[in-house]
Amino acid sequence: MTDRCLRLLLDFDGCAQRDSGQSSVFLHRRDRKFALTCEEQGVRPSPQRWIAYINRFSNSDPELNQSTKLLRFWRRVDNGFVTAGALFGLLSMLALLFYDGGQRINITVIIAFVAFQLLLALITTVQSLVGWQPWRSLLQGFGSHSQSEVVSHVQPVLMARSAHMGGSCFALAGLISLLVMVLLQDLAFGWSTTLETDAGSYHAIIAVISAPWAWLWPAAAPELGLVESTRFFRASGIQGDTDPALWGQWWPFITMLWTTWVLLPRLILCWVAGVLIRRKSRQLLGKHPAMRELMYRMETETLDTGNKHNDALDLPDIKTQFALTPLPKASILLSWAGAGDSALPTYLTHSKSMQAKIGGRVKLSEDQRTLEQVAIKLAQESNRCVLLATRSWEPPTGELEDFIAKAQERWPKGARLVLVPLAINTALQPEQHQLLPWLRFAYRIPAKFVSVSMMSLDHLSSSIQEGPRI
Repeated sequence: MTDRCLRLLLDFDGCAQRDSGQSSVFLHRRDRKFALTCEEQGVRPSPQRWIAYINRFSNSDPELNQSTKLLRFWRRVDNGFVTAGALFGLLSMLALLFYDGGQRINITVIIAFVAFQLLLALITTVQSLVGWQPWRSLLQGFGSHSQSEVVSHVQPVLMARSAHMGGSCFALAGLISLLVMVLLQDLAFGWSTTLETDAGSYHAIIAVISAPWAWLWPAAAPELGLVESTRFFRASGIQGDTDPALWGQWWPFITMLWTTWVLLPRLILCWVAGVLIRRKSRQLLGKHPAMRELMYRMETETLDTGNKHNDALDLPDIKTQFALTPLPKASILLSWAGAGDSALPTYLTHSKSMQAKIGGRVKLSEDQRTLEQVAIKLAQESNRCVLLATRSWEPPTGELEDFIAKAQERWPKGARLVLVPLAINTALQPEQHQLLPWLRFAYRIPAKFVSVSMMSLDHLSSSIQEGPRI
């Protein structure tokens, strides 16, 4: 759940960064269409659906996008903390329980060490709340090079979660080591301090520490008699008047001390860090500048006339009516969105070395394969012209515009795409009002990559004379 909210934020931020290079007209038309599509389907527009919508025709590998790379980096950080925490937990407990048979294991040292671990856990959480990042340069050195402001805001809580995961493994490894040492060795615990502290005062401190579990496990809350009997002085050597069995009765207290004040705080704070990540991700997503712009574009109607002029005094754009180009000779013929379902005219299919269907019900993977095959074939020929048959009565779509953009990017330099709108009866010329949207569409494509052609009267007569093939 945490990674899901974070991934949504990172994916949205990545899409917003890509959109920064697009024109406002294109973004408005695309996002308004998305909102209308959601309304037709009876679903609520959401960031998840919007990201899926605009990534339908993306060529980027999902495994190589910025969000995936960043999440993988933080998984490596988590794994590093977990491994280091488990190792240091084992070594720390072995050092605390070191016993050579001549001296006692000092309870006071263990209590001080537990207090230090609790303090570190609290400092880690406070650091994430205030957003302090003293380790930012270290992260950049290990490969976190993201310059996104969104990522910089969420990094403190991500680091806090990693630290608490490592601390939890540290505490768990220490607890397991403690239980194994208690089982395999005859440990002798006692308490000692240089300060002038009597057994009653020390017992009061022990009672406060063991208050959370005293009702659950009375044996883990040492009584005053045990405290009085197990005090030792390092200079005086081994006390002979103390029952040897009393030295080992401290282990339940040590076990509950470690579990309650080291392991449980780390587990709780790790869970809190996950909650903070989800909350932070949702807040950053809601306050993202691109989110407000997206909501505006989805709610505001857009009108695309195909005319670049927006001044009411300008004359209508009528030059597109005279922009038809002669039908060129080409060896490649593509059929868009069902234009090739019926029999194509002979003047289009004659002497074609490659014919393929694209768009519509054809899978995107097949469209990508066709783009690559055409690119290879154009590189081998001097005539770099490709015919694209379309249905004249169906207006150009955004899907076709995306396909043309990919073709312009992948095909060799000098390649041209010629749109050939066909009438319902392919032996006849389409009506003029059906050609105008295609002419305006081609006029908006930059670099004169696209033009529109129509069969001439000679083509028409030859098609009629030849008739249908039987």
